[in-house]
Amino acid sequence: MSCEVKSQENQSIHYVSHEAKISQKIADLKAFLKESDYNSDKAFLIDFSISSSKFRFFVLDLNSGKIIQKGLVAHGDGSEDGKAAGLLKFSNTDGSHCSSLGKYVMEEKYSGKFGMSYRLTGLDETNSNARSRAIVLHRLSCVPDVEQTEEICLSFGCPMVSNNFFKILEQHIDKSDKKLIIYAYN
Repeated sequence: MSCEVKSQENQSIHYVSHEAKISQKIADLKAFLKESDYNSDKAFLIDFSISSSKFRFFVLDLNSGKIIQKGLVAHGDGSEDGKAAGLLKFSNTDGSHCSSLGKYVMEEKYSGKFGMSYRLTGLDETNSNARSRAIVLHRLSCVPDVEQTEEICLSFGCPMVSNNFFKILEQHIDKSDKKLIIYAYN
């Protein structure tokens, strides 16, 4: 499996630096959304610099800059390749089983192998193959609802959440009159 190595911050990041990073990502999203037809009031962030055992999927109110919900999210098992060195790996390559960084737009809802899911279209060079790789937002019962002491289960590159958190996300997605963005970063 071929994955690009991206540096990963210390897993025990400080709350202050986490807040600063979220603020920067919100500013980045607002600038991007200003020139688009996507939802500019709400977005999702995935911070892959945080351990999968901790909340790292955030629902944002972009107007207030506040996190309104948070949950656990799995990363691709191919991203584990460099874990011994303290790095997650990311790739846009089919068959890599790696997660990909960048902005995604939430697309059509469909019923598939994991129940109701949402197709994702990558908007950046780092995730432009999301559709052909079948990278989707879906649920799986192995993802818990609460933070853990050990890392959670792995996906084949999809952002995979718990059943209960998926229901929360589904409400945001389905009630939005414009498409929502997921921004995955490290």
